[in-house]
Amino acid sequence: MIIMVPALVILLGAAMILQAEFLPDEKLLLLPPVNFTIKVTGLAQVLLHWEPNPDQKPRNVNLEYRVKINAPQEDDYETRNTKSKCVTILHRGFSASVQTILWRGPSLLASSWVSAELKAPPGSPGTSIVNLTCTTNTVADNYTHLRPYQVSLHCTWLVGKDAPEDTQYFLYYRYGSWTEECQEYSKDTLKRNIACWFPRTFIQGKGRDWLAVHVNGSSKHAAIKPFDQLFALHAIGNDEQKPLTRWFLIVLMATICFLLLMSSLLCRMCHLWTKLFPPVPAPKSNIQEFFITTNYEKAGSTETETEVISYVEEPGFETLEDSVF
Repeated sequence: MIIMVPALVILLGAAMILQAEFLPDEKLLLLPPVNFTIKVTGLAQVLLHWEPNPDQKPRNVNLEYRVKINAPQEDDYETRNTKSKCVTILHRGFSASVQTILWRGPSLLASSWVSAELKAPPGSPGTSIVNLTCTTNTVADNYTHLRPYQVSLHCTWLVGKDAPEDTQYFLYYRYGSWTEECQEYSKDTLKRNIACWFPRTFIQGKGRDWLAVHVNGSSKHAAIKPFDQLFALHAIGNDEQKPLTRWFLIVLMATICFLLLMSSLLCRMCHLWTKLFPPVPAPKSNIQEFFITTNYEKAGSTETETEVISYVEEPGFETLEDSVF
């Protein structure tokens, strides 16, 4: 009994230590990140970056971070990294917040928030474009194996209602890390750009990246407000054409159908179908009844008889033959 008492004390102490490890430490104070910045890294793309608080103690805990997008659209997510890339429209400004978090079992410890923002770009209201629409067209490119599909891009828009008459718009697109400026524009009666055409782009027809389109402008009379928009490639009005092998199958099927048609015409001209499949005679519409009259003529003796069979057609049926119904 004396030996069991120390063992129970040891087990009780170990249980208390384990329980303390799984319970949140009330004395642990999480500090917010520092040096939180937002940097534009491309069209409709920003990079959020921050650093752990140098005064955070203890430093051996596995800290995480919660990022909250405040504008232009609300969103939030958790990450273990100290930087995060965000794809979003920027012509209305952008703001975000970040805090330090730590999960202790079912409990969550969190620091206060730190925030940063990008101001909306300058420009007079009503001068940016409206009703921006873009379509892609995917065609088979048989000259290269690295890019079997070639994608073109066509975008149209309307001039802002308050844009001066000398306003000129310029369009750019970004797909992945590639950015390109439009070189072929369509103009309105005032020679303002209202449409853009990219006959060849670096867009992947089967890709899943966002297509970012940005349109800015210039005028001598007002600051033109820029406009950008994101497009999902699977949601644009694209017309994917079949590669060469599929076109070959289509031509082959068309050739077979043409040969079968020509064979049918030749057989019809040579009456081959009639010879192979003679028509089944149709029953007559007027069925004639025949009467058999048997006359027996005796020649010379009663032992020899000659049977004469004659078919007599009634006159009434001749009348039916000449009638028209």
